[in-house]
Amino acid sequence: MALDPQLLDILACPDTHHAPLTHDAEAQTLTCTECGRIFEIRDDIPVLLLDEARQPSAKEA
Repeated sequence: MALDPQLLDILACPDTHHAPLTHDAEAQTLTCTECGRIFEIRDDIPVLLLDEARQPSAKEA
C-alpha cells in the first residue's frame, strides 16, 4: 500500500521550520526540503521522529 497523496501534501518536517517533505517511493523515505533530514517509512507509516531521522550522506546531498 502506498502513502495517500493527500497525506503527503500535509506532512512537514517536525523540526521548528516545518518545511515540506519530498517523497522517494523507491527508497521508502521522506526528505526535508530545508534541513535535508531523511525520515524512514516503515510498513507504510512515516516515522517523523527527529531522533530517528538521519542526515544525508555526501552522496545523497
